[in-house]
Amino acid sequence: MIGDEWQGKFARRPSLFHNDDSIWDTSGRFRMDAVFLIYLSNCFWLIFPVLVLNMLLARRLPRFYQAAVFDNVPNWIAAGENILRIVVFLAPIPMPLGISDGEQKLGLILYAVGFAIYLLSWLLQIRFPNSAWSRSRLGFMAPAYTPALWLAGIALTGRSLFLPVPWSPWIYAALGTGFLVFHNTHCWIAHSCATPA
Repeated sequence: MIGDEWQGKFARRPSLFHNDDSIWDTSGRFRMDAVFLIYLSNCFWLIFPVLVLNMLLARRLPRFYQAAVFDNVPNWIAAGENILRIVVFLAPIPMPLGISDGEQKLGLILYAVGFAIYLLSWLLQIRFPNSAWSRSRLGFMAPAYTPALWLAGIALTGRSLFLPVPWSPWIYAALGTGFLVFHNTHCWIAHSCATPA
């Protein structure tokens, strides 16, 4: 039997499609239609375009981004980066996607702007691989540091969890920051290997 406190934690979760519906009916039984729509409206939808971008464009990046050069980093950096990448990309699944207040709307705007800049950083490398920008450390690393914007947007948009556990946007922000530290360290080393002194 689900207690009143447990129901209270779940009954009013902010979501894009069901801001006002409870997932229990008056007799205390789950409303499966509401459950499906509520859980479907999660922040993983904000990760999905990033995954699609990576799948479509990764192989079109210049050769210095390919595995023969780019993956030449210490194992502990690669391990830390990959573990945190998995956590950061899966953590939005239990985070409701909401636009019910100004902070969440700001998060979506920040996400959209950040994703556009992230896409631009990829396109500049693909279209102009020999330009001064693309060959500079700042330009080379742009696809590694620009995710900070859309990750911050996700943190602001998904401010809670479907699960009855303590959560704060700062937790996701901290996980994203950890991932970016490893990811940018990886990219810094790759650029040093690609352009030796």
